[in-house]
Amino acid sequence: MSFISIQAFFSSLQSFAKHYWQFTIAVLTLLTVLLLQWTDFAGAARWTMGAISLVLTLPLLYRMWQDILSGRYGIDILAATAIISAVLLGEEWAAIIVVIMLAGGEALEDYAGRRAQSELRALLARAPIMARVVHGDSIIETKVQDVKVGDILEIRSGDIVPVDAKITEGSASVDESSLTGESLPQFKKIGDIVLSGSIVIDSLIRVQVLHVAADSQYQQIIKLVQQASETQSPFVRMADRYSIPFTVIAYAIALSVWLISGDPIRFLEVIVVATPCPLLLAAPIALISGMSRASRYGIIVKTGAALEKLAAIQTVAFDKTGTLTHGTPTVDQISAMQGFDAAEVLQYAATIEKGSNHILADAIVNEAKRRKVELLNAVGIKETTGHGMAAKVGKAHIIVGHYNFMEISKVAIPKNFDPETIQQTATYVAVNHKLAGVISFTDKLRSESKVTLNALGRLGIKHVLMLSGDNEAAAKSIADQLGIDEFKAHLLPEDKLRIIKTLPNQPVAFVGDGVNDAPVLTAADVGIALGAKGSTAASESADLVIMNDDLSYVAKAINIAKETFAIARHSIFIGIGLSVGLMLIYATGKFSPVSGALIQEVVDVVVIFNALRAHTDKKFIV
Repeated sequence: MSFISIQAFFSSLQSFAKHYWQFTIAVLTLLTVLLLQWTDFAGAARWTMGAISLVLTLPLLYRMWQDILSGRYGIDILAATAIISAVLLGEEWAAIIVVIMLAGGEALEDYAGRRAQSELRALLARAPIMARVVHGDSIIETKVQDVKVGDILEIRSGDIVPVDAKITEGSASVDESSLTGESLPQFKKIGDIVLSGSIVIDSLIRVQVLHVAADSQYQQIIKLVQQASETQSPFVRMADRYSIPFTVIAYAIALSVWLISGDPIRFLEVIVVATPCPLLLAAPIALISGMSRASRYGIIVKTGAALEKLAAIQTVAFDKTGTLTHGTPTVDQISAMQGFDAAEVLQYAATIEKGSNHILADAIVNEAKRRKVELLNAVGIKETTGHGMAAKVGKAHIIVGHYNFMEISKVAIPKNFDPETIQQTATYVAVNHKLAGVISFTDKLRSESKVTLNALGRLGIKHVLMLSGDNEAAAKSIADQLGIDEFKAHLLPEDKLRIIKTLPNQPVAFVGDGVNDAPVLTAADVGIALGAKGSTAASESADLVIMNDDLSYVAKAINIAKETFAIARHSIFIGIGLSVGLMLIYATGKFSPVSGALIQEVVDVVVIFNALRAHTDKKFIV
């Protein structure tokens, strides 16, 4: 064996001991005891086992005390009782085996967590580091952090796209599976967007940088994944909700056999098989496995608590534009009035909206480009979230936004104009407080919207509704096409917040994608953002971010959550059932405490492997 191999071996041992120090100490103690037994130091062996067992119980007692201080009650008391009772009754072998069982259980939990998070770790490891920047006729390799917006990059076959960019030369098949969960390559041509973290498969392309590395898609995913992996869930101690009845049953059986037999060893025999490892391990292993399974589909779950709430969802509320519809509306019609013409209305609207990230703003600016309308200079731009924008263009004061924004701004409306006649999503344009025109839009339903709603019904979601800032007619048209019985229109962000909080069937999930959705994504029990094409604000506010721009992944996420927590509960009930059965068997007094401690390890393994099923895909057709 070479020196490097020996060094790597000892490095691995050091890492193992660091992560599993309690388990390491317990095993070393056991080996020491066996050595002492063989050398006729049986008394010293017993004292060593007893002392080490009590010392390794101190972290357990500390956790119990912390739980009490925070108003929680756990089931660590059973494990502590088993260890201390075994030492006091001279059953040091049973004590050290229980200690090894507990420490080994924690080691198995940690191992399972590391295994289940392999997709998340792989995602972090693939972060782009370098980029090839085109400078005239030369190519310079530059750190990805130093790439600037507007730079031209060359990306070759097999390269990871370093930053979000637009193709300016060439075409290629691109693997976006690590971002969106979509396994099939996507063909990209000139003008298409390539996201950082995707892989160019079969060609050389040149691209223009749209976002610096920190603002690019891959770094946003890494940020979300790190947040998810660092956040602890209250559900990790799911078994605590079953702890009181389980503890009462364990003590009742143990004390009863002690009182009946008069032998305290009978108490220990029962308590040893009542140790709570299976209950403590089932939930966190299933939880981590479920979050990892979701990440394979590009569904980033930020916290375990969010996954727990998602499994219990009764109501799903959808935003309309960009969520149930494609979110890429185009200008359908421009109606001018009060002396203005359509070209002026479009020019003023596009001038103000060119700096906005709202989806309708993009449609207006694109229409102005298509018609080759010259944009002017706007000063003093002020955006009122959920309402619209206002600015000075030359000597004119321009207001662009919803109809209610016109009313709030005291815009003069022609007497013969009835907003109820506008049957589509619309933006209103006012010049010097006179309504100058209305820009109406058309938007198509997502092809997966209908099947997603059907899938939610199969998953037991009792209540589905649509919340929209659009007018009544536009919202009703979409609701009718999808068969949604309940919808609300003309909503501002604060209206959506109020509705979400007062819905009868709680908990509620809200699905949206835009910056205007950020407040309600935060307020909902579970906020779900379609983040691949949505805003950073929405992604940061949401509890779940779906990287694939596909609404059906909402149903997939809910299905994963439900299966994860069904498996967690199933694993806990298996642990409870086996432990209660063993308590009744060992209450007969026919089996030693040592054998009880050993057989409890078998129960641990059964529960752990059952909980790991949450990491396995099951067929679910949306």
